Amino acid sequence: MPASLPQTDSIPGGKQPLPAATVFACVLGNALEFYDFTTYTFFALAIGRSFFPAHDPVVSLLISVATFGVGFCTRPLGGLVIGAFADHAGRKPAMMLTIGLMAVGMLMLALTPPFAVIGYAAPVIVVAARLLQGFALGGEVGPATSYLIEVAPDDRRARLASWQIASQGCALLAAGLVGFILAHSLSSEAMTEWGWRVALLLGLIIIPGGLYIRKNLPESADVSDRARRQSAASVLGNLLRGHPWPLLLGLIAIMTSTVSTYVGLYMTTYGETALKLKAPSAITAPLISGLTTIIFALIGGWLADRYGRRVVMLAPRILLVLAIYPAFVFLIGHPSIVTLLITTGLMSALGSLSSAGVIVAIPEMLPASVRASGLSTAYAFAVTVFGGTTQFVLAWLIGVSGDPLAPAWYMVGSGIIGVIAMALMPETKGRPLPRD
Repeated sequence: MPASLPQTDSIPGGKQPLPAATVFACVLGNALEFYDFTTYTFFALAIGRSFFPAHDPVVSLLISVATFGVGFCTRPLGGLVIGAFADHAGRKPAMMLTIGLMAVGMLMLALTPPFAVIGYAAPVIVVAARLLQGFALGGEVGPATSYLIEVAPDDRRARLASWQIASQGCALLAAGLVGFILAHSLSSEAMTEWGWRVALLLGLIIIPGGLYIRKNLPESADVSDRARRQSAASVLGNLLRGHPWPLLLGLIAIMTSTVSTYVGLYMTTYGETALKLKAPSAITAPLISGLTTIIFALIGGWLADRYGRRVVMLAPRILLVLAIYPAFVFLIGHPSIVTLLITTGLMSALGSLSSAGVIVAIPEMLPASVRASGLSTAYAFAVTVFGGTTQFVLAWLIGVSGDPLAPAWYMVGSGIIGVIAMALMPETKGRPLPRD
C-alpha cells in the first residue's frame, strides 16, 4: 500500500510534499476499520454459527449482525473523548492511542474460542472486543484527517484527504481477495471453525509498521500552545457552543455517505440471502466495490481541488438517488453475480466521488482548536446511528416484508436528506484553514 501512495518532488503552496509514509500512517486506521468490519460482514454467517448458535439460522444471522452493530455504541464516546484529546494534546498521541486500541480489539475477536468450547463467555468477549474497537474507531478519523489537511499544501488538501476514502477501498479490496480465496479454498465447516479468524489476523500484519511510522511523525503545526492549554471539556464546550451548524451539516452529510457505504458492505449477505447466490460468488462483490472506491475517491479528491467541494459532494449524490431504485429493480429481475457487481460498482463509484468532497469540507469549516473533535463527533454519531444499524435494519426489513427493494428505498430517503445538507454547506476551496 505505501508504494502506491502519491509522492511529488515539488508542490506549490508553501508547504513541503508529504512523504508517502505519512499519508499511509494517517489513513491506516481508517483502512483497518474497513478491513476488520468488512471481514466481519463477509463472514457474518460463519461468525454467527461459531459464537451465536441457534435453531433458526435467520436468528443466528440477526444476532451476529446485531453484534456487528454493538461496536458502534461506543463510537460517540470515542469521538468525543479522543477527538477532544487530539485538539488538546495533539493529533499524533491521539493517532497512537486509536491504532493501539484497534489492535487489541482485533486480537480479542480473532483469538476468542467458540461457544462450543467456552460457552457464554465467547459472545461476552466478542461484544467486549467490538465495544473497544468502536471506542477507538470513533476517535480515529478526526485526528488523522485533520493532520492530513493541516500539513498538506492548500491546493491539494482534497486530494490528500481523499486517501481516507480510498483507503476504505484498499481495505475492501484486500478483505474481498482474502474472503474470495478462503471461500474457494475451505469447506463450510472449516470456514466456521477457523477460516474467518485467518482473515482477521492477516489485517494485524501492518499494525507494527503503522505504529512505528505514526510514532515518528512530527506534530501538526496547527496544534498551538494555546490549544494544548485547553482542557478536553473546554474543547467540547467550544465545539458545541461555537460551531453547532457546521457540526450538524457535517453529521448529516456523513450520514448519507455512511448509509450508501454500509448498504454496499451488505451486498455480500444480500446476494446470499435475498438473491440466493452461492457464497463464493456473492463474496466477489467487495472486490468491485473496493476497486471502484479507490479509483473514484481519488478522482473525487482531484475534482474537489479543481472545481470545489460542493459540486463534487452534490452531483454524484443526486445521481445516486436517481439511479439506485432502477438499479435494484434490474438486479432483482436478473439476479446473477454480474448484475450484483454492476449494482455494487455503481453505488461505490458515485458514493466515493461524493464522500471525497465531504471528508475535506467538514474539517475545513472548523478552526484548529475544535477541528479533530468536530470531525470525530460528527463522524462517530453518524456512523453509530446509521452504519451500526443499516445492515440489521435491512436484514430485518427484508425478513419481515419480503421486499428485496428495501435497501434501495433506504438509500433514496437518506440520500435526499444528505443532498439538502450538502447544499447548505459553504464552499471552502481555496480558503485558508480557519485558525482559532
